[in-house]
Amino acid sequence: MNSNFDWSLARSFLAALDHGSLMGAARALGATQPTLGRHIAELEAQLGTVLFERTGRGLLPTEAALRLAEPARAMEAGANALARSAAGAESQSTGTVRITASQPIACILLPPVLAQMRLALPQVQVELVASNQVSNLLRREADIALRMVQPDQASLVTRKIGKVTLGAYAHRDYLRRRGTPRQLQDLAAHEVIADDRAGAVLAGIEQMGVALTRQELAFCTDDLIAYWEAVRAGLGIGFVADWLARTDNQLVAVLPTLKIPPLPIWLTVHREIRTSVRIRAVYDFLAQAVPRAL
Repeated sequence: MNSNFDWSLARSFLAALDHGSLMGAARALGATQPTLGRHIAELEAQLGTVLFERTGRGLLPTEAALRLAEPARAMEAGANALARSAAGAESQSTGTVRITASQPIACILLPPVLAQMRLALPQVQVELVASNQVSNLLRREADIALRMVQPDQASLVTRKIGKVTLGAYAHRDYLRRRGTPRQLQDLAAHEVIADDRAGAVLAGIEQMGVALTRQELAFCTDDLIAYWEAVRAGLGIGFVADWLARTDNQLVAVLPTLKIPPLPIWLTVHREIRTSVRIRAVYDFLAQAVPRAL
């Protein structure tokens, strides 16, 4: 027997054995008769023995073919079991789904949503990654991402599920201490805080007619949770999502005429894995639950 025996030829062998002719085997496998004939000839060459006697009535199996039938059927059963197992892994909603989102979404918005999802999908285990990097979905470090920026990679499927509105907020204690700004120009006399997008914040304020420098900012951080906690602590006036501000009744909206463009929120999944029943179930749940939470 050739050590390079091609086990894939066993499928053609079993079809020929069961149907008694190359024509019947080809029809059963959706192949051509010459292809089946070539497979049988290759298998006979590899085994060094004749498997079928060609007669006018079809194929007559030899004793060698009959001996080979049992291990070939065992191999076929194993291959079918492997295929069912692989298909079953994706056809079940049991298992782990890895979700990534920015810090405020992951740390504040999602936990109550995931508590609801646990009741709806108790068989799904969630791994939550709090990250502001878009790249981790591309590296397949996560299954699903919630982002404020739409990825433009063709391998990702994105769905806009809502928008995040923003406003200027300050703690009640700060406003009692410093007064309440009534118009944008009043910010020049107040403590303004910014996150790592300070340049964008300052540019936006400047477009509205108020020029502030980074040196005039009371506080700046590259951590979005630290930024949120600074607003809550009364450090100054900050610009946060309305949904986030509603979680603390000590915060007060200021500058009601200030118009900040809302940010879209995108639900993103890798094109190759959106067919997973498990991932699809989580994807569909988030698509419904996150807009309600916002």
